[in-house]
Amino acid sequence: QVQLAESGGGSVQPGGSLRLSCAASGVNFSLYDIGWYRQAPEKQREWVAAVFSSGRTYYEDSVKGRFTISRDNAKKTVYLQMNSLKPEDTGVYYCQKRYGSAWGTYWGQGTQVTVSS
Repeated sequence: QVQLAESGGGSVQPGGSLRLSCAASGVNFSLYDIGWYRQAPEKQREWVAAVFSSGRTYYEDSVKGRFTISRDNAKKTVYLQMNSLKPEDTGVYYCQKRYGSAWGTYWGQGTQVTVSS
């Protein structure tokens, strides 16, 4: 099993950029699929992006062309580069892992992203 820790959040103006990191500990990190999720105030947590163990990437429609998910297996880290940020991107961002056929059910504290003027 792998443990994950999010970092890199902050407060930016619309159009700005942030790079989030999801740092992992444990063995066999390269075999896991990793996803980013976010939760806005008063809303349900939603999926944002994922990078599979194969390196394939997937994005929710609203972030396509603006966000890039990547992984560095040597550093056991997954990144979410967020450009052209919009106020609706505001929320707490979490990373999650898939082991076997199931996504994890334990969520960390996440990292806060605030986009406002």
